[in-house]
Amino acid sequence: MEAERYCSNYYKNMIHKFFFVTFLLCINFLVANAQQDTATGLLDEVIITAQRKAQKELLIPYSTQSFSRSYLDNYQPRTTPEALTGINGVFVQKTNHGGGSPFLRGLTGNQTLLLIDGIRVNNSTFRYGPNQYLNTIDPFTISKMEVAKGTGSVQYGSDAIGGVFQIFTKGPEFASGKSRWSGRGVAKYMTGDMEKTVRGEASYSSKKVATFVGVTYRNFGDLIGGDTTGKQSPSGYKELAFDVKSKFLLKENVQLTLAHQFLKQTDVPVYHKVVLENFAINHFDPQQRMLNYAKLNIRNNSAWINSVEIITSWQQTIEGRNSLKNGSNILRKERDEINTVGFTTDISSNFSRVWTANSGIELYRDKVNSTREDINSTSEARTTLRGLYPNNSTYGNYSLYSLHHLDYNKWIIETGIRYNTFAISLTDTTLGKVRINPSSFVYNASLLYKLTTQQSIYTTFNTGYRAPNLDDMGTLGIVDFRYEVPTANLAPERSLNFEVGYKLRSSKFSATLSGYYMHLNNLITRVKVANDVINGYPVYKKENVEEGYIKGFETEVGYQPATRLNIKGNLSYTYGQSLTKNEPMRRIPPFNGRLISTYRHNKCFASAELLFASKQDRLAQGDKDDNRIPPGGTPGWNVLNLYAGYELQHLSFNVALQNLLDEDYRTHASGINGVGRSAWLTVAVQF
Repeated sequence: MEAERYCSNYYKNMIHKFFFVTFLLCINFLVANAQQDTATGLLDEVIITAQRKAQKELLIPYSTQSFSRSYLDNYQPRTTPEALTGINGVFVQKTNHGGGSPFLRGLTGNQTLLLIDGIRVNNSTFRYGPNQYLNTIDPFTISKMEVAKGTGSVQYGSDAIGGVFQIFTKGPEFASGKSRWSGRGVAKYMTGDMEKTVRGEASYSSKKVATFVGVTYRNFGDLIGGDTTGKQSPSGYKELAFDVKSKFLLKENVQLTLAHQFLKQTDVPVYHKVVLENFAINHFDPQQRMLNYAKLNIRNNSAWINSVEIITSWQQTIEGRNSLKNGSNILRKERDEINTVGFTTDISSNFSRVWTANSGIELYRDKVNSTREDINSTSEARTTLRGLYPNNSTYGNYSLYSLHHLDYNKWIIETGIRYNTFAISLTDTTLGKVRINPSSFVYNASLLYKLTTQQSIYTTFNTGYRAPNLDDMGTLGIVDFRYEVPTANLAPERSLNFEVGYKLRSSKFSATLSGYYMHLNNLITRVKVANDVINGYPVYKKENVEEGYIKGFETEVGYQPATRLNIKGNLSYTYGQSLTKNEPMRRIPPFNGRLISTYRHNKCFASAELLFASKQDRLAQGDKDDNRIPPGGTPGWNVLNLYAGYELQHLSFNVALQNLLDEDYRTHASGINGVGRSAWLTVAVQF
């Protein structure tokens, strides 16, 4: 048995070394041959909006990634977090089957920012560390997703220390001729009853009015792991989602968009709580998100006001938590409801041929209601107690920004500033009345040089911050494996980010290589209260006491040896260190990567994908205390997936064989193992 384990680890290490050396050789080859590639067209020209203006990815002076609707249709990820699996520089943690928290530059949760159609999704209760919020976005609604790494505080405000995830949702298009109706239906089944999904869409288009409507129902069974894990029960849940978007061409230069999104997940188990922490019941019910917005776009010929975008929004997030310990007769029911109203204005200016700018304001205000009720199953007595957060708390987030873009000959300069202030108000039984008004001033500067029409090098510097939120200040109760108590007078977390990089995009080759260093200070971290235990859990509170740094590199290489064949691979390495504690930072992802080859011919495609992660044994004390991480660290793994698809005139089929070798694996810091050997089939009809 020991010999088998040794051989297995030996071959895993050999695969990783072979993958790494191959990457280095490919980069050398690509750079050496870049000048010889004289083709005028670029492969799959990518447009990125991460700096609040449309720009070619080759000319963005920091590291970005993106994927479109066609990518999602081909690979049919189970959830939105899982759509990010294998994306260069992104590592997805899975606390439970109904969650999924992506890491950017070693950070996740409320240290990364999530946007939908330009609207902040992060609210004042977003947790430090992994959370489930990205999973409340229906992947069928996504038209495009962009990832900006190591930047975003100047462009989009608080929380974007690690970076920004920007999602653009599907919508209708105006008709150029006569009015028309169209529709689409999708059905998906996964072996072991792990997924049963149906999706229906309908759209109407005319010259001045266009509407898109979609409904999704999903039933996820218990997740079946690799060769030795088997069914992980309870882990399945149900989901219902609805979305509608309408566009109105009010004038030739004025467009109004109205949108509504709703998603509700019920009975979402937290698997590791039941298996490892003696819970008979521990689940979210519901996980629910609603977004309504009106967006007005106005085009103008003025240099100072070339275009204006105005968005008003109302969001509602509801999280219910039900828990019951084995041997107890007390069912705890908690419910948090956060209502957020927002108003944003972005003004685009074209001062000259080489100088453009985006300036604006962003105003958001949260109202938080949090309740808890303990129900005695024997006497049916109900006891009302304080919720996880102080009830009726408010959180105001207000900012001004100005971003400037200079493009002169071979040079591109990006620079900007943002001032952000907050109005935080809560009344707590422990803290009393708390009113604080933290503020931050952040700035960035980036420089890109165009080596040729196909190559560029860049360097970027930016400051980042995260203001304390209600989860930092007002949490009272069990969180993960600890009991948290409230804290007042916290200050914003801050970061200094440096990055250098190289980009290449030609007719046959693409490559990116970036190295980064991020210095973090004033970090809000959980501090253990000595000799204090509540309900069997150690007691923690949060303080601005930690300083540290994160550094690493990311690289991605693509090669198209023939018109029908594309090969792409990426590698990511992250190293985090707490200077305060003289130990690794928590939950740092392991060295990981992806190799994928895709063959396309007419209406069919086939793809083979290898995902890997090395062992992560650089652990903080908090990692060692985390029952989701095995003693000694999370083992490395290699997963092989196969995909294929075929498209007829009105009908398309997609099929996948996942984890072909039935690897039993877990992404680092997750609470549930990945899917074992399995298959799924998707059928879509267009009419």
